[in-house]
Amino acid sequence: MAAIHLSFFILLLPLAFPSAFSYETNPQPKKTQVVIEGMVYCQSCDNYGSWSLSKAKPIASAKVSVICKNQRGQVSYYKASETDGNGYFFAELQGFEMSHLLLDHPLQSCVVKLVESPVEGCNVLSNINYGLYGSPLRYENKRFYRKDYDVVIYAAGPLAFRPAHCDAPTNHY
Repeated sequence: MAAIHLSFFILLLPLAFPSAFSYETNPQPKKTQVVIEGMVYCQSCDNYGSWSLSKAKPIASAKVSVICKNQRGQVSYYKASETDGNGYFFAELQGFEMSHLLLDHPLQSCVVKLVESPVEGCNVLSNINYGLYGSPLRYENKRFYRKDYDVVIYAAGPLAFRPAHCDAPTNHY
């Protein structure tokens, strides 16, 4: 008799707590928002000709571009982004889509390039971290979970412009 009451109780649980036992027949996958972040600097003349960013200063309002190419090598996404007052950019890739999960993945298909520096004395493109040809992205375990979507943040750079004219280093022997 106790077994019958227990079975009846188990059958009534979903009716008593419908939200705990609701089963969606066709669940919608969560959307994922892709974001790319990085820094843009003015390289010090002390480090001209190297990739060193020692003594570098962040550049506010510098422009970078995010370029993604599909598996056929065609540009599938482009976005220009501007740095904030601290030289930091945070580019949300609204509308970015992947047709192939591996080949069109941002780590494989997207790069960040330098575009423009507003600093007149530091506006020559440099190839630090491949800023000329496209800085590859890296994943640094930055992810945010929201109710309706997830945010995945990839990093590029740091990238740098350099001064057009630097005094030649003087060697003292």
